[in-house]
Amino acid sequence: MLKHFRISGIIRTRMEEAEVPVAAVLRRAGLPQDLFQQTRILLTTEELFALWRAVAEVSGDPAIGIKLGTETKMERFHPSGIAALSTENFGAAVNHLARYKRLSVPEEIVQGHQNGEWSLQFVWTLAVEAEPHVLVEHCFAWMLTIVRRGTGTQLSPVRLELVQPRAHVNALERHFGCPVVCGSSQNAIVFRSSDAELPFVTRNAELLEMLAPQFELDLKQHTSGDDSFLELVRGAIQQRLTGHRPTTDDVARELHMSSRTLQRRLQESGSSFQRVLDEARHQMARYYLRNSVLELNEAAYLLGYEDANSFARAFRGWEGVPPSHWREVNRETSIN
Repeated sequence: MLKHFRISGIIRTRMEEAEVPVAAVLRRAGLPQDLFQQTRILLTTEELFALWRAVAEVSGDPAIGIKLGTETKMERFHPSGIAALSTENFGAAVNHLARYKRLSVPEEIVQGHQNGEWSLQFVWTLAVEAEPHVLVEHCFAWMLTIVRRGTGTQLSPVRLELVQPRAHVNALERHFGCPVVCGSSQNAIVFRSSDAELPFVTRNAELLEMLAPQFELDLKQHTSGDDSFLELVRGAIQQRLTGHRPTTDDVARELHMSSRTLQRRLQESGSSFQRVLDEARHQMARYYLRNSVLELNEAAYLLGYEDANSFARAFRGWEGVPPSHWREVNRETSIN
């Protein structure tokens, strides 16, 4: 069972920009002063809650959660957020984020549909105490950032539902653009069911720019050679490897041809869709392991595997060694 959260160092930057004393936060939370200097920042659920409670106490700002959860700079987005923005619509983005959390951290996004409304809850699966107010609001603000960035609009939820009362309800209503209902049975951000179909204007472009620029492929430069066609298909697959496994129909639409034509041309080139998919995943896996600090389960998510074990088995088939061993050897090679 997953027991730790991997924390981004961007949180420290955001706290400093909000003039929240980082050292005081760490002292109050009982965490090491060098926490944000560590290569991998791993916290238990208890430590995560302590960190966010300390942020609220030290800042003295009741709205600090929404301030830290609202990000405008794409270069600061976590890979899972960039992958979500590359999907076709808001509903697909939430599904990707929910799957990422199931693979990576002891947290879940729980979705509910009723009477034309769509509720989203963040659930910390190993929590033995109530989650800090500031963390709940941070998560809701982050979700709002994703949907507004993705749709290119100032979409507002139907309402926020909060279990505990808040003294800063007015600030919350201004930020989210909707009513806030305290004393609810759950902490949830509620949208219209139809909002799930809202298209994302950010589909694909940011993911390729931020995570794997060498895999960008100009689809207009289409030549007739077999090798060029295989490269074209491989590039189209890599563009769609954003947390799910693309199908022949997905790639055929991208290349403006029928699925049958795609499969026929692959066969004429001496290949198959599965073979090209494996090659695309292999290339991107090597890139992620050599050139990033992604955890193995994060790489598995971005490559469209169901879990880290499936990715590890595939990688061992390609390279003959586990991905963790391959990463260490290649890092040592690059240093020496």
